[in-house]
Amino acid sequence: MQARALIAEDEPLLAAELRSALAALWPELDVVAVAGDGESALERALALRPDVCFLDIRMPEMSGLEVAQALAEDWREDEAGAFPLVVFVTAYDQYAVQAFEQAAFDYVLKPIDATRLARTCRRLREALAARSGAGSGVGEAVEQLRALLAAAPPQRNVASEPLRVLQAGVGSTVHMVPVDDVVYFEAADKYVRVVTAEREHLVRASLRELLPRLDAARFWQIHRGAVVRADAIATAHRDDAGRVTLALRGRPERLAVSRLYAPLFKPM
Repeated sequence: MQARALIAEDEPLLAAELRSALAALWPELDVVAVAGDGESALERALALRPDVCFLDIRMPEMSGLEVAQALAEDWREDEAGAFPLVVFVTAYDQYAVQAFEQAAFDYVLKPIDATRLARTCRRLREALAARSGAGSGVGEAVEQLRALLAAAPPQRNVASEPLRVLQAGVGSTVHMVPVDDVVYFEAADKYVRVVTAEREHLVRASLRELLPRLDAARFWQIHRGAVVRADAIATAHRDDAGRVTLALRGRPERLAVSRLYAPLFKPM
């Protein structure tokens, strides 16, 4: 069957090998883009809206899992095209493979095995045929991603002690910011905005680097680019479309919660 695919792989030889193997096994598959990093993969997937995305699980800056999460958060359901089927490409890792299988995601192992890839292609063709006209598919993908995040090895609290104080530099001055004062963290290019009730600071780090050092019971991720202190949340409002926004104590802005993290906010 006719279908369009995107390959995200930071090693050009492996990307070419996968593309060649797909051409032999699924001649009708049109590889519309090959991206060498996660940011480019996300941008091109949102623009081209392929039927299938093959995502290398380990890429610099943004992993394949992070690309899948971002796609689920940013995918517009009011445009043509269903959410792509996602296949993770990974070197053998027992925990990763178990997580993919538990979450019902398909995967391809490096080096590429033609027999395994043929089985994946067959499953993809069957899934694409079954979903024809059945809606956007983004809801199912979000549920799979939640299951994958739950099954994957924990990424939080790897430090022996949670971070207590942040050092934010402004010129020749270093501001010591108690983490207990932080209302939320927000990714800002190569920095993280550290927002307290009184002011904002910029810390030269990524949210990915900061997350393992935060107490996961106190700081909740609500979007791939935002983490909020749980006891700073005043209310969570869900609109008719199911979108959740948070009102905060001590701050006027409202924070949007992505599809992936919306289940955090359910009445008891």
